[in-house]
Amino acid sequence: MKDNKNIIKLLAEAIDEGRGAAFVTVISVDGSTPREAGAKMLVYADGSIEGTVGGGSIEALTIKQAVQCLGKGEGGKFVFDLKPQGNTGMICMGRMEVYIDVYKNPFKVLILGAGHVGVKIAEACRLAGYPYAVADDRKEFANAERFPGAMAVINEMPHKAVASAGVDAETCAVIVTRGHSLDKECLEAVMRTPAAYIGMIGSRDKVGEIFRLLGKKKLYPLKDPRVHSPVGLNLGGKAPGEIAVSVLAEIMAVHYRRDAAHMRDLKKK
Repeated sequence: MKDNKNIIKLLAEAIDEGRGAAFVTVISVDGSTPREAGAKMLVYADGSIEGTVGGGSIEALTIKQAVQCLGKGEGGKFVFDLKPQGNTGMICMGRMEVYIDVYKNPFKVLILGAGHVGVKIAEACRLAGYPYAVADDRKEFANAERFPGAMAVINEMPHKAVASAGVDAETCAVIVTRGHSLDKECLEAVMRTPAAYIGMIGSRDKVGEIFRLLGKKKLYPLKDPRVHSPVGLNLGGKAPGEIAVSVLAEIMAVHYRRDAAHMRDLKKK
């Protein structure tokens, strides 16, 4: 029981950190099996684990299945036949059934810039349940008091923070720094990562000039479908909170591959 409580605590920590994890529970056993019903194991996307469902081949197969579930974002019930003619290569002469719950956020947001718009984007992420991190060298702006729900608050120049922020294919980066030059540096840094979405605030004139300058470095934002700048959907409103709503709405539309049309206008399927 103590081990299970520890695993549940680790799962809660993974969720708080925005780290994907699969929670494996043995739901039934028949015959001779390595573990009893109720045994639990936590599997992370890289295949590392906490807890055990029996070790050996059965555990290796379970880990492989859990990692696949994380990749798909969908769990389910799976049966492992521990007989010579079964699907495990084991000869315990039993049968074990597991259920895999997947805990994985659809995406995480990296906010580059901790000013007024950055704070509102963070609030929108918190309300929507999306994990976020923020980077800004100004500690009076980027701190735990202003960003209480952040996975991380990185106090260094935003464009330099990109390297330490762990940007991956599930990261949506939003560039809202205090100046055009810094925005350009951030855009260059993020374009060199596997980020799924890159948004940058600014007027069309500013954006055009930044794109032109990056072209001299053989980076072409207009040819990169991940880049959305000026950022956000055309919802109207210019206040920081209104901008934040339009930005997160665009991120969601891109992630879920939706056209952001009115729900009332969608045809029934």
